[in-house]
Amino acid sequence: MPTGNVAMESSRDLRPLDPVAAGIAGLLDQIDGVQCWIKDPQGRYAWVNRGFLLNYALERVEQVVGRTDHDLSPPHLADQYQADDERVLRGEKVDGRIELVGRFDRTAVWSLTTKKPLHDARGRIIGTLGMTRVVDADVVHAGGEDAVLGLVLVHMRKHFTEPLSNVELARMAGRSVRAFERMFRRQMQATPQQFLRRLRLRLACRELTTTRRSLAAIAVDHGFCDQSHFVREFRREFGIPPGEYRKQQDGTVGRTAPVNR
Repeated sequence: MPTGNVAMESSRDLRPLDPVAAGIAGLLDQIDGVQCWIKDPQGRYAWVNRGFLLNYALERVEQVVGRTDHDLSPPHLADQYQADDERVLRGEKVDGRIELVGRFDRTAVWSLTTKKPLHDARGRIIGTLGMTRVVDADVVHAGGEDAVLGLVLVHMRKHFTEPLSNVELARMAGRSVRAFERMFRRQMQATPQQFLRRLRLRLACRELTTTRRSLAAIAVDHGFCDQSHFVREFRREFGIPPGEYRKQQDGTVGRTAPVNR
């Protein structure tokens, strides 16, 4: 997804690991309970360590390369991973984020995640690096706003095409509107309505790259008033109109859409 100063590279630009990097990767395979990965700018995995494979009950790196979080995790979790990736692709860093990470058995565990930009020799951002490890429930202070927010995010993901008000979402969270908005911004680095708009746009991006449906049809199906509204919001978020984005991503058009587990 084109964001900030990201060099629009394909996964082919994430070249095989050199001997030094391969040696480091081998060490990361030996750390119990730690997942590590590299993704390209489109959020597709280019490399993962053994801990990652074990978490998803997979055997070979080749089973992961080219896939996205939406192939491996529940939608509301994958949406947040992608939102964090977008921040990293703009040059930010996600450091010590406590979040739920899905597992092969469809459960999720609290984990501590760090993500950083991956640069090439010329300093261009060509992907993201990440690692996560499971933390004790006591570290998370779970059972409070984390669990409540999870319910809200699931609801937003299921009903993203509907006009969801902060009043409705706050009622679901059992908070006053002001307390809910503070909680949401603290956890998600965005207001509820900003997050909802970005969620709609991210899902529309998947539609643009996997189908040839008209912009008008995609707009209506993703919660926008009409095509003009969709184009305006898309350009504001990504700097280019959706038609141009589709042209840039033509190499992925025609693939079947990823299947969420």
